[in-house]
Amino acid sequence: MEALVACYGDGSSDSDSDSESSPSNPSLAYSEGQALLPTRSTDVREPFSEVCVQPLPPPPIALLHPPNFLGPQDMQIHQTNKVRSFPHVDGNYALHVYIPINISSPSKKELAAFLKKISSQEPSLHVVDVDVPLNILCKNDEKLEQVALGREFHISLGRTVPLRVHQIDSVVSMLRNKLQTQQHYWIDFNNWEVFVNDDRTRTFLSVEVVHGGLVEIRKQIEAVNAIYRLHNLPEFYEDPRPHISLAWSLGNTSDSLKKVVGEEMKKSVTGKSLKKCVFTCKFRGIECKIGNKTYTICKVSDR
Repeated sequence: MEALVACYGDGSSDSDSDSESSPSNPSLAYSEGQALLPTRSTDVREPFSEVCVQPLPPPPIALLHPPNFLGPQDMQIHQTNKVRSFPHVDGNYALHVYIPINISSPSKKELAAFLKKISSQEPSLHVVDVDVPLNILCKNDEKLEQVALGREFHISLGRTVPLRVHQIDSVVSMLRNKLQTQQHYWIDFNNWEVFVNDDRTRTFLSVEVVHGGLVEIRKQIEAVNAIYRLHNLPEFYEDPRPHISLAWSLGNTSDSLKKVVGEEMKKSVTGKSLKKCVFTCKFRGIECKIGNKTYTICKVSDR
């Protein structure tokens, strides 16, 4: 807001440079949600001394503090010491095979309510992929649903591994050949769970597939593993647990996070019948991302 406030100065300065200058970094003004004010044209035929410069009126308070604005303090991305799972090598591209998952609007509300309860006791949680502190978003239900739950999630069918450029066509072709005949099925996310990555640098709050869709997903993982083996790529975990992750915290905080999640799950079913699943969605296909390019492996139409 400093840039906007500066534009609405008290007009007391008589310096030519002060009245003529424009923001030195326009992109900064835009990044803070500010609209740049037009500067006075330098092509003025009358002497500057004859130009009457009137001070600008004060801005509306609503402009300085818009009600639904996610400001820099909300969107601040903290230094989280992200570590690559494998070193960068020229000619290598990150390969990831996954099932895209989108959460329906009714399910978002229930998930958001649970996330708010967890975040109130675990303030270190951040939103996956956005890196916004979860407790900041929890102050506004609309922001929470839009930012934390409005994006596309994924169920991994294989590890994210480095792929050589000459292997790309072969991997994509084999994935399509193996997985093109997939049938429609429902995926039930039955359980809240906590996972820790391989190097113990991050802990994830996730929802896991325990029953509906588990058999089909594991068969898809087996097919991806077979293709990975042919290309000398590391296979998936021996006992895969399909899930999507909604939030993360730095380091291994699994003990405290599991305790909080367990307590909240008990509260949510006290006096109520045990709910069969957290939410459910249709299997719509499989995608493969290599570097910055996404390939459609198979697509299942709605019935």
